[in-house]
Amino acid sequence: MDDREVIQTLRGQISNLFALFTLSMMFFDRVEDDEILALAVSAVPAFGSFGAEAYLDRRDLPQNGTPPPELKAQLNALAGTDGGVRVPGATWAWAYPLHAVGGHAGYLVITALATPTTDELFLVQTLAQLAGAALSSAATYRSEVAMSAELRERNTQLAALNLELTAVVDDLGRRTRLHESFMNVVASGGAAPEIAIALHEVTGLAVVIEDKFGNVLGSAGGERPMPRRRMSAHDRTELLNRVQRHRRPMRHGDRVLALAQPRNEVLGVLVLIDPERRAGQFEIFALEDAGVVLAMELAHQRSLAEAELRLRRDLVDDLLTGADDESALARSAALNHDLRLPHQVVVVSWPGTDDTEKIIQAVDQATTRITQARALLTRRGGNVVLVAPAREHDDTAHDWGELHRLLSAALPARAGAIGVGRLYRRPSELPRSYAEALRGLAVRRRSADHIGVTTFEQLGFYRILGTEESHREMVEFIREWLGPLIDYDTRHRYDLVNTLWQYYECGGNYDATAHALLIHRSTLRYRLRRIRELTGHDLGVADTRLNLHIATRAWQILNGAT
Repeated sequence: MDDREVIQTLRGQISNLFALFTLSMMFFDRVEDDEILALAVSAVPAFGSFGAEAYLDRRDLPQNGTPPPELKAQLNALAGTDGGVRVPGATWAWAYPLHAVGGHAGYLVITALATPTTDELFLVQTLAQLAGAALSSAATYRSEVAMSAELRERNTQLAALNLELTAVVDDLGRRTRLHESFMNVVASGGAAPEIAIALHEVTGLAVVIEDKFGNVLGSAGGERPMPRRRMSAHDRTELLNRVQRHRRPMRHGDRVLALAQPRNEVLGVLVLIDPERRAGQFEIFALEDAGVVLAMELAHQRSLAEAELRLRRDLVDDLLTGADDESALARSAALNHDLRLPHQVVVVSWPGTDDTEKIIQAVDQATTRITQARALLTRRGGNVVLVAPAREHDDTAHDWGELHRLLSAALPARAGAIGVGRLYRRPSELPRSYAEALRGLAVRRRSADHIGVTTFEQLGFYRILGTEESHREMVEFIREWLGPLIDYDTRHRYDLVNTLWQYYECGGNYDATAHALLIHRSTLRYRLRRIRELTGHDLGVADTRLNLHIATRAWQILNGAT
């Protein structure tokens, strides 16, 4: 071979090597297996009179048709090594493995009509190696892309989770601070108004707290809430029942309602005024938490009130049966009641009203209004008994007729009677006042006008009569001495009994009697003459005069006159 041929050969080899270099760059620019295999198959004829087929990892992915079964069996037998194979129509055929990391990716099968030269074999073998490396690189690239995408997705999920956790932690912190603020309100002695202020501060919404009847206990936010049209008792009960069944705060128009209910009894209602519907999950939670705190506070207040009521009733019971002064004074001072003032016992009987608690409440409110102080109350024998102080400025009794008027206005039935005992300075003397009040009540109940107030001072000589037997005897005594006069007055609508009573009250003085009765002296003389005729008694005889005077006074008491 001369120099020219050598140079020509070298030029051909350099050209082929340059082609391989160019192919390598093209191989590694591709990331899909199909593209790499197509490039490899199309490049094989550039290095000689070759044909080519490519197969990936025994998965039968031919670039130019489906391989015959015998070829597939031969490739499987090679087990990742190169070697000759038999291909129909080809004089020479060789399978080159497409080597990859950890094995091979498949085979590049080269066919020719004649045995290739050594240089040609080197070129196609190198081409197969480049294709295998490109397949491995593409697989690595795709894996890294997938891993990168998965990592980005995981990072996105982690960031979202971190945001959620941050929001949860922040929300938990807000809820913890919220609960602490409510508990601080209660611990500092705050009640419904302070709870309303705390709830308004954390929600930014106007707040109203009501009792179960709809009376406002406290409010906060904006101006003082305008009075709403009061719901009927039936409608409000239905609304509260709906909220109870809902078991969570419930919207009602422009208001969001939550109940303060220890166990199943509603003690109060918390209301968020939210016409713009701004209340979200946190505001609802704040409303629920405030409801729990308010329920605790209202239950505590009720417990204290019930305990105080029991202590008051126990004290009254002991005062009525007899308690030593020192013990009574100490116990009353603990209840913020001063028993060192003169006190008296008042017994209230109010038939026609079955709700005893309603009577007690009405008596308590009316007595507080009259005396400007809480009375000591209890129930005894179907009656309400109260121990009430005297007027502070002069130690005199209050006007208990005002108590009867207030109770008549507050209670449905108006058939009430009140007995009043005298004032006593020492607590140990109150059993006597109680007995006197019972005496006055009994006389009032037996009189013709059994509705009203009877004080022990009004009984006069009737104080010595208190039993049922003595009452019957007194009625018989009145009938014995005044029977004809009573019958005459009833038949003729006259006033002889009252005339006789006024005559004796005026000491037998004609002028004073006529003036008191607003009649003329001659009319008085006529009436006294008729009295003598009907009774057959001489009105001037001392014993007769005494008996008639007692009978007329008893008649006045039994008929409700004063």
